[in-house]
Amino acid sequence: MSFASFDGANEIESSAGLHLSKLVHFSEFKLTNEDYIFIPGIDYELLSNRQFLSKNRSFFEWLKAQNSEGVRICSVCTGTFLLAEAGILNHKSCTTHWKYISKFESKYPMIEVLQKRLFVSDDNIYTSAGVSSGLDLSLFILEQELGTKFASDVAKEVVIYFRRGESDPQLSIYLEYRNHLDNRVHQAQDFLIQNIDKNFRLIELSEHVFMSTRNLTRLFKKTTGITIGAYVEKLRVERAVQLLSENQKVEYVAQQCGLKSTNQLRTLLKKHINKLPTTMEALN
Repeated sequence: MSFASFDGANEIESSAGLHLSKLVHFSEFKLTNEDYIFIPGIDYELLSNRQFLSKNRSFFEWLKAQNSEGVRICSVCTGTFLLAEAGILNHKSCTTHWKYISKFESKYPMIEVLQKRLFVSDDNIYTSAGVSSGLDLSLFILEQELGTKFASDVAKEVVIYFRRGESDPQLSIYLEYRNHLDNRVHQAQDFLIQNIDKNFRLIELSEHVFMSTRNLTRLFKKTTGITIGAYVEKLRVERAVQLLSENQKVEYVAQQCGLKSTNQLRTLLKKHINKLPTTMEALN
């Protein structure tokens, strides 16, 4: 994000249209049940500072009033603590950053904390586990409000994975098998996607995520429900279909998919899809 305008200390606006000036006090907003409030995470030292919490009591009271009006309130990462401090999470379920779950449970025993969840929705309150999970939550809300295609287009535009609930349909291999919280497996998946045009060895992937090949193979299957080999095949099929639909030459497509020949490409596509793309049919 770059700054589009800067006029002394009075005007600061980013290229995305976000104002870092002209700020309006929260108490001036009159919200309804069609509005959303997003509470970001802050340093835990502040969250455990009674003076800070006492100083912001008016904000907590305002937040409680918005909750009474049915305003949809969302938190990112440790922002869940602020919702709890306002008293709007009592007898509800939520999640927060994994590092602070035990502290949260100890401090707010009337709230149920769900672990290993990207985000949790309970009535009009949404909580997310971390910064990236806040993006997942945002996409989830966009999908609810404006439909799957719109949310998917946003995810593609900002180059993030559209990870949703387990029961939801997935849109492509780039989005599938990402509904987990294991960062090492995410790193392995990112490496595979970025290097699908290369004929890499498993040892290279293992070294990239600082694991032994045996442990990575076991963890990948346990976490995603699919083997590394099967995942790579699916990546290659989707990449191939995409390139063929752009009328790329078959030899080029095979090369971009990390395959040694067009015969390998033909075999792979026949294995995974019922009918070869038109470009491939001409080679039969």
